[in-house]
Amino acid sequence: MHRHKHKRSRPAGLGALAALGAVTAAAVAFVGTGPAQASVQAVPAHLVPKELPPHPTSDWYASDVTKGLPENGPFCAEHTLPSAGATHRTFWTEYDTNASQVVVRTGTVDAARKLAAAAEKKIRNCAADWERAHPEGTASWRDYGAVQAEDGAHVYGVHTSYPDSEPGIHLFGVGRDGRTVTIVRWGEMGGYDQAPVADFKRTTTTAVVKLYQE
Repeated sequence: MHRHKHKRSRPAGLGALAALGAVTAAAVAFVGTGPAQASVQAVPAHLVPKELPPHPTSDWYASDVTKGLPENGPFCAEHTLPSAGATHRTFWTEYDTNASQVVVRTGTVDAARKLAAAAEKKIRNCAADWERAHPEGTASWRDYGAVQAEDGAHVYGVHTSYPDSEPGIHLFGVGRDGRTVTIVRWGEMGGYDQAPVADFKRTTTTAVVKLYQE
């Protein structure tokens, strides 16, 4: 696959990536609000560049951890994740490959379980939703199975293709640790055969395990 090198090592906007079949994504967790919790809670730990699937020809770069959801998205989970209590970080390379993570902590374990289920359902429906929004294009998805990490995680793939543009392959990891839900997203131009599924599963495991690390 031929990749187009960016002149600046910053990720493209979601609107442009969606038209090309590339996406942004996220990892998520909610913050509880009990008075006893307020003095002891810390922002859950986020991934760092070296924990993402290795890129063959570029380093990974990362934004600061920022409150709220990403400006454009997260793709495949729009209108599913609340911005209150959320934090996120975006990642990019010198080429097309990019990623993102959002973390938000819920008030209860049950709320976190429901949020994770809603996010997974949205991702499973993402290809069909994308085709309805882009009738000229085609999309599909794959279930890459469960990942053993804390209270569980699951990995999915979504492929999008639009006429006269490069196709896009996207990986999503949804996991939970107690009251915290995390969604991790990786994407680049290409197809399923280029998706680093094994490396991404390790990234998803790391993202879930480190949520409560000091």
